Amino acid sequence: MRNARLFYIDGQWVEPEAEKLFAVRSPATEQQIEEISLGSARDVDRAVAAARRAFPGYAVASRVERVELLKSVLAEYHRRAADLAQAVTDEIGAPQTLARDAHVEFGAAQIQTAIAILEAYTFEEARGTTLICKEPIGVCGLITPWNWPINQIATKVLPALAVGCTMVLKPSELAPLSALVWTEIMHSAGVPAGVFNLVNGDGPNVGGAIAAHPDIDMVSFTGSTRAGIEVARAAAPTVKRVHQELGGKSPQILLDDADFAAAVTAGVMGTMLNSGQTCSAPTRMLVPHARIDEAAAIAKAVTEALVVGHPSGNAHLGPVVSRTQWEKVERLIESGIDEGATLVTGGTGHPDGLEQGHYVRPTVFANVTNDMTVARQEIFGPVLSILGYSDEDEAIRIANDTPYGLAAYVHSADLQKASQIARRLRAGQVNINSAPLDFTAPFGGYKQSGNGREWGDHAFGEFCETKAIIGGVPTA
Repeated sequence: MRNARLFYIDGQWVEPEAEKLFAVRSPATEQQIEEISLGSARDVDRAVAAARRAFPGYAVASRVERVELLKSVLAEYHRRAADLAQAVTDEIGAPQTLARDAHVEFGAAQIQTAIAILEAYTFEEARGTTLICKEPIGVCGLITPWNWPINQIATKVLPALAVGCTMVLKPSELAPLSALVWTEIMHSAGVPAGVFNLVNGDGPNVGGAIAAHPDIDMVSFTGSTRAGIEVARAAAPTVKRVHQELGGKSPQILLDDADFAAAVTAGVMGTMLNSGQTCSAPTRMLVPHARIDEAAAIAKAVTEALVVGHPSGNAHLGPVVSRTQWEKVERLIESGIDEGATLVTGGTGHPDGLEQGHYVRPTVFANVTNDMTVARQEIFGPVLSILGYSDEDEAIRIANDTPYGLAAYVHSADLQKASQIARRLRAGQVNINSAPLDFTAPFGGYKQSGNGREWGDHAFGEFCETKAIIGGVPTA
């Protein structure tokens, strides 16, 4: 890519302060496909200074000006959709149809949603003679992961841009290609110089410098809980706002009256989507003890119908992102076998004929107990665990017995009962009966799944400060 070794600072593509190169490898072939520069704290300083200079002017841009800017971003995004899809396929191994119809489409939906919200968002509210104002928080550091690279950039950049913030983006060094295309889109769309900046790099150096920087007012991070803790630690001395969307181990409760064929199929597909690399995936399927064998049989048939293969073909699942990730998934599958779970299908080792590349055999375990490693740890691979329960209270107890709380799923023919159970689940988002995705619904977690919310108008609030002007509303 033309700008792969450069950073985008103050409206220009610039050389890094020091040359330190990183090989971007295809997870499908393990071959190098690009080389990027890894930044340093000095590069972060330059980007933050540009964002700080740009903030006073951009913060007072009118709603109309910002709406028009987002519309320009959307137009450029549509124009570069094919490039974005190819970048995602290259960098994380997403099959082409998934890259086009999910990764790219989710990003477009986030932009469209942000435009609609901005057009009607309430920035000021009178309460008696007091005026409550929502103002842009300032310069934002945005640190995004590799698993849904475009969507995660969009969920941070769009609300920040909409409310009047300036920003520095650090995408994952494992998936920087789509971020480079995104940056070209921002430039072509006419985003003012300094409002959006890109510095590539790794977590400890560039991510750490962003989190600790005294001139950054907020850091928004998506990634593992372990890394999120380090971001919060680095940010603490400057008392900046830390917004985090972290790990998950989401339960899917199937009540006895659920349509098991549909619900189990949905659980399998939700778990296997994106090769299992989705933080909100329903990886713990809870079913009545008497129906474990039935659920396992359905899950086995659905899973074994999935095609794993090179992302350029018609595969349902491509590889996982890296050798490190592949080894982690393999260790956790082995732990399920060693700890006595019933291996329904899949297992360790590469799928037949796919020895090169980071391909994983889609795996289903049954008779899992909630103390097993596969039920406790976020695997981030195509691995489903089926657990049994005796009654609804036990199902809820098991579902909540996790350090995470990002998402949960409930299936029942009785919507009222499903809704009652949803209210008792300690998760930031609960989906009932495979309801369609809602891009205006707040997304974020309880417990170690993070704090704050993305998506919709709740995301706008995360990037705002609240000011009360007492006596600011004239009396009648």
